[in-house]
Amino acid sequence: MAGVVRQSTLHPRRWAVVAGLLLGSVGVHAQTAIVIGGALKFDNDAVWQRVVDEAGGPQARFVVFGTAAANPTRSAAQIADALNRRGAKAEALAISPQLPTDQLAAALRDPALLDKVRSARGVFFSGGAQEHITGTFQPGGRPTPMLDAIWEVYRRGGVVAGTSAGAAIMSRVMFRDAQDVMEVLGGQLRPGREIDQGLGFVGPDLFIDQHFLKRGRIGRMLPLMVAQGLRVGLGVEENSAAVIKADQAEVIGARGALFVDLREARTDQTLGAFNLQNARLSYLERGDRIDLKTGVVTASEAKRSSGLLDPAASDFKPYFKNEPFYPDILGDNTIAQAMAQLLDSPASELRGLAARLGPQGDVRGQPGFEFRLYKGPDTRGWFTGAFGGEDYTVVNVHLDVRPVRVNSPMYAPIVAPSGAPLSALPSALPSASSPTGRP
Repeated sequence: MAGVVRQSTLHPRRWAVVAGLLLGSVGVHAQTAIVIGGALKFDNDAVWQRVVDEAGGPQARFVVFGTAAANPTRSAAQIADALNRRGAKAEALAISPQLPTDQLAAALRDPALLDKVRSARGVFFSGGAQEHITGTFQPGGRPTPMLDAIWEVYRRGGVVAGTSAGAAIMSRVMFRDAQDVMEVLGGQLRPGREIDQGLGFVGPDLFIDQHFLKRGRIGRMLPLMVAQGLRVGLGVEENSAAVIKADQAEVIGARGALFVDLREARTDQTLGAFNLQNARLSYLERGDRIDLKTGVVTASEAKRSSGLLDPAASDFKPYFKNEPFYPDILGDNTIAQAMAQLLDSPASELRGLAARLGPQGDVRGQPGFEFRLYKGPDTRGWFTGAFGGEDYTVVNVHLDVRPVRVNSPMYAPIVAPSGAPLSALPSALPSASSPTGRP
């Protein structure tokens, strides 16, 4: 009978291996990468429990690597404890570049440790410095036996999860050490310095970045994707995660993720500085799903029950009235805020600036960059207040980025006419009431 293994035809030891693999796959879904944007709080049950559930639920075996962390032992132990409190059976493995070279080399080939990895349903990489992960498990681009064992877990339907540095290594190309977003936007992308080879669990075509909205990292994602010929990217916010299976991704956790689609984008190489026309951005929050191949977004049930926001609809009633300019488009969550503002306003476009200014307003030797966000015929979205805030899903906002010269100084103080008297402040300033949100 097809698909049935007859015990009598196998050596007992081989049968035990096959049976273990079959039993170990019970309750395990298709191979799953869980990309966590960093700063994952230990009380974030939505993410921690999902990691365990995707690996099979209660008693799911995990191995945890604190390889990237400054204190690998403590970091791995904390992660293992968080998983175990959600029902897993997680064990920290002491694999880090802090080990003496000979001990590390031996550990990466230790049959007992390799068996622990192979028998796991899930693997978890901590945050820290992602080059420690790739340099340990894939030195010089060559996979170690330990990395081969991790891939075995993944390929047979297991989970590979990582936070911060552990998320960065998920794509084929990764940022190695590029904390200065403006330097990257200004053209500094050196192999082995700012960028390097990742481990590639999410496949060859999807680029991953983390701490994304908090640190304005769209400013570094776009230049890397253009330079590397990558067409789709996913930037995951802190304390949030993307659960990726093949071409499907679901966002969970506290905030969201930004999907960047460059498949119809263009660039003008004659300008001599980074530029981009017609990129498409989609911002997803908890419960939203996206087909990474087509870019089609399915909003969460809470969003869908609130109705579609379609700027092209005859009955569209925008909530926002003003059309702001964003002087720091790379600020904390600013790109997501600008996308929501554009979607739910009568404006056809909004603009923002990315520039490095000195303490006196002088420009520090680099061009600035104008970010022009604009609506297209495919721009759509949803809104909900079900989570206690103003939460948007925004699909297909278009983006142009062009280099600009920034005046120096950008501003100057207003000076009173000579001899004008100074006025005393009033004894009490009137209080301003703030809107409580959408009706």
